[in-house]
Amino acid sequence: MYAGRIPEGDRMALYIKNARTPAGEPLELILEGGAILASGPRLVPPQGCETLDARGMTAAAGVLDMHVHLREPGFEYKEDIESGGRAAAAGGVTAVACMPNTKPVTDTPERVRHILDRAAASPVRVLPIAAISVGEKGETLTDFEALAASGAVAFSDDGVPVMSDALMREAMLRAKPLGRPVISHCEDFGFTEPYPASRRHSLLGDDLCITNMEESMAARDIALSLETGAPVHIAHISTAVSAELVRRAKCLGAPVTCETCPHYLLLDESAVAVSGANAKMNPPLRTARDRAAMLDAVCDGTVDAIVTDHAPHSAEEKARPLESAPNGIIGLETLIGGALTALRGRLPLVVILEKLTTAPHRLLGLEAPSFEPGSAADITLIDPDERWTLRAKDVRSKSKNSPFIGMGFVGRANVTIVNGKIVFSRI
Repeated sequence: MYAGRIPEGDRMALYIKNARTPAGEPLELILEGGAILASGPRLVPPQGCETLDARGMTAAAGVLDMHVHLREPGFEYKEDIESGGRAAAAGGVTAVACMPNTKPVTDTPERVRHILDRAAASPVRVLPIAAISVGEKGETLTDFEALAASGAVAFSDDGVPVMSDALMREAMLRAKPLGRPVISHCEDFGFTEPYPASRRHSLLGDDLCITNMEESMAARDIALSLETGAPVHIAHISTAVSAELVRRAKCLGAPVTCETCPHYLLLDESAVAVSGANAKMNPPLRTARDRAAMLDAVCDGTVDAIVTDHAPHSAEEKARPLESAPNGIIGLETLIGGALTALRGRLPLVVILEKLTTAPHRLLGLEAPSFEPGSAADITLIDPDERWTLRAKDVRSKSKNSPFIGMGFVGRANVTIVNGKIVFSRI
């Protein structure tokens, strides 16, 4: 299903009993050879099969975090592919797509293949995202065709925006026939207020006021998508206006998709006063009104996927004064708990989990794992009602920069299975 190396499956078959589907139906599974051998409400396991009792738990197939910074190569003191994979497994994530703002930047086929080779050290699947521009400098496009052939699942200069309209237009057109999305980091360094009339599009309307760099760049990329018919995926949206821009674009039939993160659903700007630099990220936490609008955007389908933007930094870096501390928080171990806590009572469990499983696979042009026989055996067992608190000593990431430490959650991943192998278990 995926390029690159993956964990070897258990030789012994695994029988999972007493689970439920995200829709609440009884489910049992038999896994063998890295794939689902059988599924149904009541199965007879093979003789000698290992048994896992999942009573009280919901099975999710293929939890994919499509926006992660693993920091390797170049910044391994913050995180590396192995430690990031352990953190993902502990959070119930079976696959991660890693951004290219490493050192050196992932902008050549050789560097994509290096990440895929290093993925053998990870307990979860690792999917490389390649840079849009050489060195993420926004000047020259990378070789999209060669990068896709080497295993890149998307293109992004995440961490910095593509400021050139012409370069972004060309990138979207180049990526379209490859079936790989362009993921836009929306931050307009040239933004001035009000949003320039020369850049206005009928999409915006007279009632929509662009007030910051995120919204300005989102408006540009949506306009480019409308102009060219080429898809664009807007990363980590955080404001009411960004959500409305995407909503209107979809109503007009533009191939525009977007993602948001649990921290924009659970926190607002007041968290910075409590957590300091551990609540500093880019885009920043917004107002309570924006947080409410993001929850609405997830619930009405404007937001396609929920991701972490997992961005580890050392304790020394985050101990700097707030204005000079780096942006970013970790999130792999709180993706499922954060999403379930934020959306509990607002969306059915099956819809929440779709934004963590099927949707990110679809956005990356990948076949999503399922419960059907023959599918990759990537399964997360979740207790949707478990109450738990994130403690720093339990974090598997190399870095601990999270505003969620000490916070309570409802809903937790307890078993993570990748390619038929249990790579993490709390039971």
